[in-house]
Amino acid sequence: MTEPHLAIFRGKQIRRVIYRNEWWFSVIDIVSALTGSERPRKYWNDLKTKLGKEGYVEVSEKIGQLKLKAPDGRMRETDCANTETLFRIVQSISSPKAEPFKRWLARVGYERVQEIEDPELATKRTRALYKAKGYPDSWIEKRMRGIEIRETLTDEWKKRQVGAEREYAILTAEISKATFGMVPSEYKKFKNLARENLRDHMDDLELIFAMLGEASSTRITQTKNARGFPQNKRAAQEGGSIAGDARKALERKSGQKVSTPSNYLSLSQKQRALKQ
Repeated sequence: MTEPHLAIFRGKQIRRVIYRNEWWFSVIDIVSALTGSERPRKYWNDLKTKLGKEGYVEVSEKIGQLKLKAPDGRMRETDCANTETLFRIVQSISSPKAEPFKRWLARVGYERVQEIEDPELATKRTRALYKAKGYPDSWIEKRMRGIEIRETLTDEWKKRQVGAEREYAILTAEISKATFGMVPSEYKKFKNLARENLRDHMDDLELIFAMLGEASSTRITQTKNARGFPQNKRAAQEGGSIAGDARKALERKSGQKVSTPSNYLSLSQKQRALKQ
């Protein structure tokens, strides 16, 4: 399972992802940051050939094709490497920028080790990131609580013979459909989102009902001792229905819809403007 992020090195964005419980970085982004090349992809292809001729074939073998967001907003397979492999690649790049990059890379890797040993650090950093983006404190509290509830649910799925990623996505879609009447892909279109994280663009009530659907699914999964994908799918549908019924009741009483097309894209635009 992967989780995408952005890192910054001297003003350059470095795409990275948590894969196999460690950071993997976009090699193209690293090459671009260190060389300033206008054709970093060609530079990397030439470097791979050079390393192979020098006998370092294990470098190519350790490169993973992981999906990262491309400039056009699509998720595309990209050459990625973990910290150990990147150190070897950086050693082959003739650039005065290499040494500070090695120190930066070591620090990022160390921070990830710290987060594994003390998950609270990861929570603090995530909270600080949302704060820096301009989200209000009240929203951040709900978002962080939602992350905890989501992790509790996926931990249950993991223990109950549910396959990773694809089956997780199906179960998540079942909960969303029952809760909001839309699967995540439909919800993102409703909010005019492309590859953005849907929950980062939910308001307070949407987050609350998303939490209710997943927390209810967790409770039903546990009490029914659901095993395997079919049983967990039924639990997800039932848990989502509890949240869906509550949403509909609120909408009847208030005369307003819980799901709205509004989003927080304006925060992203503001952040980009500040960097320019």
